[in-house]
Amino acid sequence: MKQALKNRPIAVLAILFLAIVIVFLVSLQTGAIRISPDAVAKTLFGYGSARDELVLFQFRLPRMAIALLVGIGLAVSGAILQSISQNELADPGILGINTGAGLAVVLFIFFVQGSLTGLGNANLLVMPLFALSGALLAAFLIYILAWKKGITPVRLVLVGIGLNAAFSALLIVIQLRMEPNDFMQATIWLTGNIWGTTWPHVWAVLPWILLLMPITLFKARTLNVLQIGTQSAVSLGVPIEKERRTLLVLAVSLAAVSVAVGGGISFLGLVAPHIARRLVGPKHQVLIPAAALMGALILLTADMIGRNVLAPSEIPVGIVIAILGAPYFLYLLMKTR
Repeated sequence: MKQALKNRPIAVLAILFLAIVIVFLVSLQTGAIRISPDAVAKTLFGYGSARDELVLFQFRLPRMAIALLVGIGLAVSGAILQSISQNELADPGILGINTGAGLAVVLFIFFVQGSLTGLGNANLLVMPLFALSGALLAAFLIYILAWKKGITPVRLVLVGIGLNAAFSALLIVIQLRMEPNDFMQATIWLTGNIWGTTWPHVWAVLPWILLLMPITLFKARTLNVLQIGTQSAVSLGVPIEKERRTLLVLAVSLAAVSVAVGGGISFLGLVAPHIARRLVGPKHQVLIPAAALMGALILLTADMIGRNVLAPSEIPVGIVIAILGAPYFLYLLMKTR
């Protein structure tokens, strides 16, 4: 029994990885243009038709890579926020961090690029920095406004929801000054959309994920200590506020770079860590990898659903996630004291 419990996290991680591979392969074949499994195999090995190469390498593979990276970033960000706040309702989308990052990106595009279409590669690489600045501003405001002899979970959520509404209002004001076509594109992107992503989008976010994930895993032990309570952590010699600020910057950074390329996808950072915690337990050395895999699996599956349900039309992936995640959020809200 002890050996089975010890091996369970490894089995869960293996199953999640296998599920991602299966969904990835199925997603390669489906969409407005369907490609048979043998044609997919031939194309991946360089023997496919010109049409299949265009569809797979220029359209599907980049957006699927973005789905994996954004899913990892938002899920791990949510796991960190839930741990440092000791609040199971914490999520970068609900707390307004995603909206703050989205506001900064829209401002950058509006004033620098002038249009949402035809973003240059240089601008794509700079966008995560602007998203990070907006997300850090949102996190700073949340931290300051929620502080009252400490931070309580309820106050944190309420302040986050209020700032989310304020940032959303500012976004509408900016959108009203856009051209009609840009207005529609901004609206769809802000709901969470990875349609039209290209390899430069992947290169813009990949270095951030590769840099931030090892740091987060290194901080897993600190997250474990914070889970036992503030007084116990202080008695163990942990500098609570310093560690919380460091972890908050990590969570905000992961969410910001995800929003920069995927838009405002809500509820993913809420649902993925919860499911992972139920599967592998609260130990962050395995919770963080499990949440990352779960987030990648959910977003990849949501993208496949959005591409196929109303094909050739597409449903933005953020809407699919919201349909799946909103009931779970309400369930947690009713269950939480």
